[in-house]
Amino acid sequence: MRVVSLTCSNTEIVCALGHAHELVGVDDHSDFPAHIVSSLPRVGPDLDVDVEAVAALSPDLVLASLTVPGHERVVERLERAGLPILAPEPIGLGDVLGDVRDVAAALGDPEAGERVAAEMESGLAPVSSTGTRPSILVEWWPKPVIAPGRASWVHDLIERAGATNPLGAEPVKSRPLEDREVAALAPSAFVLSWCGVEPEKVREDVVYRNPLWQELEAVRSGRVYRIPEAYLGRPSPRLVEGYRRLCAVVAAIVGEEEPGSHSQGGC
Repeated sequence: MRVVSLTCSNTEIVCALGHAHELVGVDDHSDFPAHIVSSLPRVGPDLDVDVEAVAALSPDLVLASLTVPGHERVVERLERAGLPILAPEPIGLGDVLGDVRDVAAALGDPEAGERVAAEMESGLAPVSSTGTRPSILVEWWPKPVIAPGRASWVHDLIERAGATNPLGAEPVKSRPLEDREVAALAPSAFVLSWCGVEPEKVREDVVYRNPLWQELEAVRSGRVYRIPEAYLGRPSPRLVEGYRRLCAVVAAIVGEEEPGSHSQGGC
């Protein structure tokens, strides 16, 4: 089967399923596994895919997405071109696991889907927590702050890690926050996972220097962490690594282990 993937998450799912050899093209942002994607034809960024370039690859399956506003326009253009499409729209963590199974089924290998989903479930096992559940604000973007609501796999990860999501009561995927709203939410910690920004360019000082946040315990205690967006923002098997790092942040906050490096998280 000839497969073109138009998002990082889909590329990572195909490879985790053991079908990397069927990829004949990927979007401009797909970067993992590097040794596989580095030699594949590129068909444009996820929100501005070159449909003609996709069609020229004669795909049997195009893996698109509906997770980000604007993806629907790409899907419409692919449909008008008569291309065979699967376009997941995961919201919660259960949807992500379902999409792994759906992609596997589309590849004619449902057993691989069950295997990878089971491995993810094992790696995402909820933390046993009977004490304080710290509040963790995940930042998708700094100005304005954009954070996930309840309709998000990251909300599910935060809850499983033994913490709470400051926007967990809001049935949204994410929304922008004014700085005063963030101050009122008073998170126990910030986790910076800026979309489309290289991890080394994510700046904790944006949090530490905000004049409205100087009295927040997260700022006063130095609880500003970085977790690459590749581990939290992509609905793929690499969420397991993002979850591991979230668990390490929670453990550091509640004193179950030494905080270690605030800038990297990790166990």
